[in-house]
Amino acid sequence: MRPASASTHPTGVDLADVAFERANPVQKALRRLAASGPGAWLFARVLHRIDRPVYRLTRGRHTFANLLSGIPVVLLTTTGARSGRPRTVPVLGLPTADGLAVIASNFGQQRQPGWYYNLRANPEGSAIIDGRVLRFRAAQAEGDVRRRIWEEGLRVYPGWAQYERRASHRRIAVFVLEPVQRAQVE
Repeated sequence: MRPASASTHPTGVDLADVAFERANPVQKALRRLAASGPGAWLFARVLHRIDRPVYRLTRGRHTFANLLSGIPVVLLTTTGARSGRPRTVPVLGLPTADGLAVIASNFGQQRQPGWYYNLRANPEGSAIIDGRVLRFRAAQAEGDVRRRIWEEGLRVYPGWAQYERRASHRRIAVFVLEPVQRAQVE
């Protein structure tokens, strides 16, 4: 497999460009704050409420988290496991050689994020990346694939290590969003 690059990955993002080590001081500080207990608590409760209007104002190009922290954020749309209704949330979209990965850390909170249960019940959905829609089928990564994606993710957002410690009672799931094509109607 060849590494993800801006020219070949559907996100248009190269992992090297969003690595923690390449972030500016403000971006590093915000990533550290989000990883801390108080920061994670705050961001888990308010960030999605700020991300949506910023996303609309920038015509689908950015979220608040993306603008300030420099991490690649996508809008993930899943089907509610219980409601059957579409649910859209901003999540860090990690470009990998396997496809776009999302990590169900939920800021290290006690429970999995709602979208985790949604993907388990119905793995098909969509992600909006830089204004483009990617239709996908999610597959939970295991073994070496999960380990490699996790390590790549830590280079972008080291805070996942703290989330893993705080959520040690559960395994933080990693999903790969594999692109699917819609059937052509003739």
